[in-house]
Amino acid sequence: MKGRILSFTLFGESHGKGVGVLIEGIPPGIRVNVQEIKKELERRKGIQRFSTKRKEPDEPMIISGIFRGYTTGTPIAVVVWNKDVDSSYYEEIKNTPRPGHADYPAKLKYFGFNDYRGGGYFSGRLTVGIVIAGYFAKKILEKYGIKVKAYIKRIGRVEAREVEISEIFSSPNPYCPDEEAFQKMLEEMESVRKAGDSIGGVVEVVAINVPPGLGGPHDEDIEADLASAFFRIPAVKGVEFGLGFKFAEKRGSEVNDPFVIKDGKVVTETNNHGGILGGITTGMPIVARIAFKPTPSIYLPQRTVDLEKMKEVEIKLRGRFDSCIVPKALPVVEAMMSFVLADHLLIRKSWESFMDM
Repeated sequence: MKGRILSFTLFGESHGKGVGVLIEGIPPGIRVNVQEIKKELERRKGIQRFSTKRKEPDEPMIISGIFRGYTTGTPIAVVVWNKDVDSSYYEEIKNTPRPGHADYPAKLKYFGFNDYRGGGYFSGRLTVGIVIAGYFAKKILEKYGIKVKAYIKRIGRVEAREVEISEIFSSPNPYCPDEEAFQKMLEEMESVRKAGDSIGGVVEVVAINVPPGLGGPHDEDIEADLASAFFRIPAVKGVEFGLGFKFAEKRGSEVNDPFVIKDGKVVTETNNHGGILGGITTGMPIVARIAFKPTPSIYLPQRTVDLEKMKEVEIKLRGRFDSCIVPKALPVVEAMMSFVLADHLLIRKSWESFMDM
């Protein structure tokens, strides 16, 4: 993912030796705690009974860019070795692409040389690197009091109530501030798990204390950069900001956010636009929702084709699958938002330094 100052590159495969990330543009002098990185990676494992039975320790090994506990300003390379790998089944189904997965288009793109084991480079396992990149971005945001928090807004047809932003950041529940809705979400996930099926959902992510003026028109649009980053997360099929698609059914008089003065600052009375106007932050909380499709790996029979024999066949997958990836997506979504915000923040700070001269 390429920002203007910050960028990161993911590497590795689901069933390869490991996965990791190369991060560039992180300023020097940031204190790094490996245990904090591991804590973020533990969040990525989600709720145990709805996640894959594959058990990886996810111990991050920093290869470069950190010296005596601080970033040096040079590229940061971090690898996480794969320990619990079983590729035998994927040899059996290598010529029968799994419905909903990238198996078939990946085979075409790479002329059959792609690593098909567990999805290879297309696996959700690669989000390990995104979470690690997000850790360093969050460290930049912390210096300016900017906080990012994601929670489960919907699982299937069960949706959390409208909650105050303060609730999102103060809730003791790490998955959803609406406890009643969360219990129903768990029931929904348990139902599809027992049926051998999977289910999707929606993650809402909020950033607070974001200064106004980040981003710009057209190529500098922070909303476009955030949307692009979210769509880089595996299984994401929809992104919206503020009221999102509900704008289509409203009138301007209903959704325009009036400007008012509060505590000596210009703010908007409502936040229907989710903290962004014209591709530029307004200083209001940034609010986005990201839709995740159901995990395509399910235990029910599905139709596919045998590419070697060129005939239609039925496939019934075996293996270790997530019945719902939404809980484990929370730190990934936070990481992507944090990385984009940190990139735009560094640009803004360079402009401010110039204006102060």
